[in-house]
Amino acid sequence: MTSSTPVSTPFTARSTALEVVAGIDLTGRRAVVTGGASGIGVETARALAAAGAEVTLAVRRPDDAHRVAAEITGSTGNDRVHVAPLDLADPASVAAFVAGWSGELHILVNNAGVMAAPETRTPQGWELQFATNHLGHFALATGLHPALAAAGGARIVSVSSTAHLRSEVVFDDIHFRQRPYDPWLAYGQSKTANVLFAVEATRRWAGDGILTNALMPGAIHTNLQRYVSDEDLARMRAASGGAAADWKDVEQGAATSVLVATSPLLDGIGGRYFEDCQQAAPHQPGTRTGVAAYALDPQAAQRLWQVSEETLRAA
Repeated sequence: MTSSTPVSTPFTARSTALEVVAGIDLTGRRAVVTGGASGIGVETARALAAAGAEVTLAVRRPDDAHRVAAEITGSTGNDRVHVAPLDLADPASVAAFVAGWSGELHILVNNAGVMAAPETRTPQGWELQFATNHLGHFALATGLHPALAAAGGARIVSVSSTAHLRSEVVFDDIHFRQRPYDPWLAYGQSKTANVLFAVEATRRWAGDGILTNALMPGAIHTNLQRYVSDEDLARMRAASGGAAADWKDVEQGAATSVLVATSPLLDGIGGRYFEDCQQAAPHQPGTRTGVAAYALDPQAAQRLWQVSEETLRAA
């Protein structure tokens, strides 16, 4: 990492993914976008393809994704848009994706996720949101480490959320086996894990030329909110500033992911958290912006990595 100076960019909350990637040439680069067939994943993949990258949409429903891939090809003229099956909550599916990958990987966008789901457990007994949002992406990134290291200057994008402010990782009861299940605490914990992953992955892998940053895309209406009630959506809108106009469209929502994935302004930068196309400031009590100190805590990041490895080994 070049310095601890906060990163500043010319982009804003209203910038779009295509505006962020304008002038950047990704010809010869290969990218994977999890959840690339819906929501901001589509626009993230589109921007990367528009800049010339070969893009793989890693998705649970490949049939739907083939239609999205064809649409991206039609809008960008890039026919190197592929589809591969990936269920992040299933370790066997993650392992199959990793085994099927060959060659270098320059950009990994850990975008897929589930929000505020009712209490659900995987066959291993893991809480679904932590299993999908963190453990699946952790297994994917560690499995693809050789491909990322071979690329030289690879980037991992860890899509987090302002919801990380709801909960740190509760190491004594990650999977809600003792405490009452709360869908928002579970979601918040998984989003904190996404930031901690960026911190520890950078510490471990910067020497391999792999840098990882986390981000908050913004408030966007997508299928991610399929479990969220109208009342909860109204509260989320109020917390984010009030009017529906304060929410982003999907093109704006993908902008910070694309910035983290591609911008030369982030060369040599890792282990940080971005929002609205800028490095976020420390969270201030009473606000819903910024990054919590516990999400950047290096000791918690190391502990989470160890717990994640142990959890996956026991699967």
